[in-house]
Amino acid sequence: MSLADRHIPDRLTGRGAQLLRSWETLLLLVAVGIFVLNSFASPYFLNAWNLSDATFNFTEKAMIAFAMALLIISGEIDLSVASIIALASTAMGLAMQWGAGTSELVLIGLLVGLLCGAFNAVFVTVLGLPSIVVTIGTMSLFRGISYIILGDGAFRGYPPSFAYFGQGYVFWVISFELVLFALLALLYGVVLHKTNFGRAIFAIGNNPTAAMFSGIRVQRIKFILFLLTGLMSGVAAVCLTSRLGSTRPSIATGMELEVVTMVVLGGVNILGGSGSIPGVVIAACVMGLVTFGLGLLNVPGIVMSIFIGLLLIGVIALPRLWRLWSQRRKT
Repeated sequence: MSLADRHIPDRLTGRGAQLLRSWETLLLLVAVGIFVLNSFASPYFLNAWNLSDATFNFTEKAMIAFAMALLIISGEIDLSVASIIALASTAMGLAMQWGAGTSELVLIGLLVGLLCGAFNAVFVTVLGLPSIVVTIGTMSLFRGISYIILGDGAFRGYPPSFAYFGQGYVFWVISFELVLFALLALLYGVVLHKTNFGRAIFAIGNNPTAAMFSGIRVQRIKFILFLLTGLMSGVAAVCLTSRLGSTRPSIATGMELEVVTMVVLGGVNILGGSGSIPGVVIAACVMGLVTFGLGLLNVPGIVMSIFIGLLLIGVIALPRLWRLWSQRRKT
């Protein structure tokens, strides 16, 4: 039983009632509750510019989470996404040292992300290795290459125009990253829920053998999903490097945990087969509000890491606990 299938126990019936009892609705209520608590916890929270800054806590991670959601629904996972960001950022830093302009830097970041995704895809879809094992290996490989190139150093001095992707605003307090996040959410929502490609992803996650005998090219679709995850890591690398204005080999350390937590909290079954993009969008906002609120209260970063870890364990264990409780109530 997935989080997406869980309902609040009551006697409501009908399609509208099912919507009211869905996991996404409950998650939205949690988001509203956290927003209200944050507004009381800190007098600076409701400032428009502070709220705009809060979006930077989740937009870059959510861009990867959209592609990760599709990958996990298909029954696979990629734990190397944060290391892909580090390698793509390092490649952009090298290119910047050689005189590359803004457009070339963006292209290099996206291309490195795509190549890393293809590297993972070959081992999983062609050689048939478990994705969790492959991506744990490439997680160390990609970041290790960054450390070999940079050591304890850093790349600085990116072109002023490059800063727009991570620091620019489209209108008033609406940042470029927030607009990109919204467009990607819409795109991935349509792809997953309104196209044959999305239906094939669900079919593969539920039963890859049956999907294959139904004429679905399982390995090809999984290859594409790894490419998308790598590409989104490249997009996040461009935005994050632009926002920080520098590259270090430790960039985005631990982000893979937050991305996976975001996906699972959004209702995607960690075992594959079910999930939704709206749930991931709401989960991204919840995590962004929580981390920003804790930051305003000067809560140490290690406490936030503990919270993320507990949250991941909780949302994975919750379906099992719910099923046990339901069985006990029936008996």
